[in-house]
Amino acid sequence: MEPIRLFELSKEYLESLREAIEMAENDFIKQSLEGVNEADIAALLDELNMQEALYVLRLLEAEVAADILIELDEDSLTKVIYEMEATELAVYIDQMDSDDAVDILNLLTVREREDVISNLQEKEKSAHILDLLRYDEDSAGGLMAKEFIKANKNWNVVQTIEEIRRQAEKVEKIYSIYVVDNKQHLLGRVSLKKIILAASDTKIADIYEPELISVQAHQDEEEVAEIMRKYDLESIPVVNSKNKLLGRITVDDILDVIHEQSEEDMQAMTGISADVEESDSIFRISKARLPWLLVGVIGGLMGARIIGFFEDGLSQVLALASFIPLVAATGGNVGIQSSSLVVQSLASKSVFDDTPWQRFVKGFLIALLNGLVLGTFVFLVVKFIYGHEAIFGFTIGLAMFCVVLLASFMGTVTPLVLNRFGINPAIASGPFITTANDLIGLAVYFGVAMMLLNL
Repeated sequence: MEPIRLFELSKEYLESLREAIEMAENDFIKQSLEGVNEADIAALLDELNMQEALYVLRLLEAEVAADILIELDEDSLTKVIYEMEATELAVYIDQMDSDDAVDILNLLTVREREDVISNLQEKEKSAHILDLLRYDEDSAGGLMAKEFIKANKNWNVVQTIEEIRRQAEKVEKIYSIYVVDNKQHLLGRVSLKKIILAASDTKIADIYEPELISVQAHQDEEEVAEIMRKYDLESIPVVNSKNKLLGRITVDDILDVIHEQSEEDMQAMTGISADVEESDSIFRISKARLPWLLVGVIGGLMGARIIGFFEDGLSQVLALASFIPLVAATGGNVGIQSSSLVVQSLASKSVFDDTPWQRFVKGFLIALLNGLVLGTFVFLVVKFIYGHEAIFGFTIGLAMFCVVLLASFMGTVTPLVLNRFGINPAIASGPFITTANDLIGLAVYFGVAMMLLNL
């Protein structure tokens, strides 16, 4: 096995590769990519057009090309596989673990999927794939691979080693050897170290560890990710409702889940309504960004309308206008801080978490303390540094106090309500909270001013 070569993608190399493809300089292409990590090659192919990417893939060994397909960006992958005949794609699918194969097949129509499966050479692989296709993509069953190593509790060490050698041909990474009974019920795990150190006639039943964390096939992928993160697991077995061993989920699959979830939450928090990437078309990116931008614009227009209601008061005390940005910005910041903490706690659920009512009370007390500090600070600055009358400084300080309380209320309650109705609470941390708090802040600010300054 050749060592993996560090590879740096540059515009110069990309141009050289394109020229080599155009001139059919196959030796240059294969030599320049020899020993390069599949993830780096995938990043390179993402920069090529579909025909160029296909040309490079077809020059490489099937096993290498299969690993590259797994690493490709979903948009690029979809374009490439739709240009392949079923027989060609089947060659690459034969080289993949069953879970990766299913991820790719799910991008095809049902008929195309069936054509590819019918052309697979390994009948065991096709059986594994058909089994996995029954599960929801976002469940433990949809994440698991059917390639794993198991040992019967009645085997001795010699039998187990022979079986490991046989099974390991199809398993790329061996994290654990799962122990089952004659009916394939999961009993525990045994480490390679224990097997190697044990006497030849030692029974697996005498050395396996019964303490083992497993997940059921129907569990959500986010639950699985949280379990593996919490217990620092490299792999986890998947069982059915009768505790029969079905497959395993490895840490690389869970990292993908965590990455996807983080991207979804980040996009939701910034007001992007669809799954987009920088390389997507201008129209697609614009379409994803516009909805919440429109919400922000509408909120701004409503804010202007609120200011218009208090136009007479502003004409009497022009200094009120200079503090509008302060009130709006503080309300937005407090709301985002509050909602971000709630969203974070909802994403990392625990049996020891506070109830929604406890979260609300805690948020209120925090807002009360922050509001008192900020309101007092603003009063002192307005009175002694800006030189306004005490009643004017008190008005601005009181308005600030009220805005902090209301913004914290919105930031705490909104994610909880959205989560209760099954909506991603991350959207509360973006334009929704900011826009809502701008409107509330302005209304409160001018309401307090009208009452205290007799406008």
